[in-house]
Amino acid sequence: MSYIVKEVEAQLKSAIGNAVAKAVEKGVFSAAPTAEFKVEVPADRANGDFSANAAMVWARELHNAPRKIADAIMAEIDLEGTYFERAEVAGPGFMNFYLDGRYYAAILKDVTEKGTMYGHSDMGKGKKALVEFVSANPTGPMHVGNARGGAMGDCLAEVLSWAGYETEREFYINDGGNQIEKFGLSLDIRYRQLFEDGIEMPEDSYHGQDIIDHAKAFAEIHGDKFMSASEEERRKALVEYALPLNIQGLERDLLKYKIKYDTWFKESTLHNSGAAKKVVADLTEKGYTYEMDGAVWFKAEQFGCDKDFVLVRSNGFLTYIVPDIAYHYNKLCTRNFDIAIDILGADHHGYVPRLKAALQALGVDPERLHVVLMQMVRLVKDGEIIKASKRSGKAITLVTLLEEVPIDAARFFFNMREANTHCDFDLDLAVEESSQNPVYYCQYAHARICSIFKKLAADGIEPKDCSVEDLCLLKTEEEKELIRYIASLTDEVEHAAVALDPSRLTKYAVGLATLFHKFYNACHVQCGDEALMQARLYLCGCVKSVLKNVLEMLKISVPESM
Repeated sequence: MSYIVKEVEAQLKSAIGNAVAKAVEKGVFSAAPTAEFKVEVPADRANGDFSANAAMVWARELHNAPRKIADAIMAEIDLEGTYFERAEVAGPGFMNFYLDGRYYAAILKDVTEKGTMYGHSDMGKGKKALVEFVSANPTGPMHVGNARGGAMGDCLAEVLSWAGYETEREFYINDGGNQIEKFGLSLDIRYRQLFEDGIEMPEDSYHGQDIIDHAKAFAEIHGDKFMSASEEERRKALVEYALPLNIQGLERDLLKYKIKYDTWFKESTLHNSGAAKKVVADLTEKGYTYEMDGAVWFKAEQFGCDKDFVLVRSNGFLTYIVPDIAYHYNKLCTRNFDIAIDILGADHHGYVPRLKAALQALGVDPERLHVVLMQMVRLVKDGEIIKASKRSGKAITLVTLLEEVPIDAARFFFNMREANTHCDFDLDLAVEESSQNPVYYCQYAHARICSIFKKLAADGIEPKDCSVEDLCLLKTEEEKELIRYIASLTDEVEHAAVALDPSRLTKYAVGLATLFHKFYNACHVQCGDEALMQARLYLCGCVKSVLKNVLEMLKISVPESM
């Protein structure tokens, strides 16, 4: 939370502690109570800006009614030098405290002083975090689910950076295993079809246009040269030609989506280095494997899984989870990230406990791996769910989505809900320029503030720096509510980092825009009082700065006019 909010809570606890000490000196209490009490923000601000339950907590220790304890504390409390102007006892013994104008002024001064750093936290200082997301199969284009995972993963990485973590983004390239075998098979058949008739595509192969295009481009370079080569040699050449192009395409499309990775990690490096096989050897050495029906099994039940699972098939091939175990071991032990975060589809729910069990068996704390399971996306247009692009008639990919809606809308909409909730993406709303469109609503709030300054400048009025006394003129509930909300940004960043939930920041942006519009409609900025006008301009400037910070954290553009 904001250091000023922390300071206020510390002031309050200190004032209560000092009052209790005075009461003990006067014999009102026999001894100072030791139980911890809470300082909280009441649900209803009519009950104060902060409240303390000390009297309720200390009733047993002090052998007295909470109300009498609270009254005794209030008789001795000294709020001089704090951000509080008054305090009172309510109900059975709640102590409520009311902030004075200097607190609100201090928040605004803090925004001005910190500028682009306002909202940052040192919560994760000294810790390294790796966020792996999208990691789409490189054998084809990215789908809409990848679009949601991309927006969420990228924003989560930024949230963690704001929370003080040294954060990196990573894409895991599945360039090994069955999908590459199928990729090679599909390319091979499409290539051979160019030179031979009667060759059919198997049902379980890749039938996309991209496979046809790759085969034709390969043939333009090599002609029918590879028709006489062995099947293994031909498929190897086709994969070595097409796969890098697909990976380049993934990188290009993700950059368009404002996502830039620190690392593109290839699964093949785990096989080539022997790291994948070493997982099996290490688990066997530790006594956590056994052989059955010619396969090597992991004793997963010993680590809380519902059943054991196969590591090496009877034909000697590793199962898909072995390189994944090696990959996460590499993240947490070889590269020494303190935490590793995966953004995965909800269909991986059974995979996560298996992966954690294997890591635990290898001596890695499984709590260092955090997996965010993401629910499916449904595209909605004209109130109906759609599965294909009207332009191409094919399933909507990341690229076709970004042709239909602005990038800002895509990133914002995909981060509006928690990962574990289904996402209905309204294509009509995403392009609508109205207050119903949440990203437009937030951008308009920023542009509106810019317009206020431009209009006043045209009238010869320039904003001035305000003193604490000047800012204490901001007394309406709309002004104070807006400033309190500004003060909560760091807290929201920390909560989002702990919960691995960047949607808290899109909601914060909408909330800030809402409160600004509410303030603007209730309080005339260009009023007859020069000092009050300058204080309100100062507040507008702070809202503009904070809103810009949050939108840029989400990688949303921040227009100055709309």
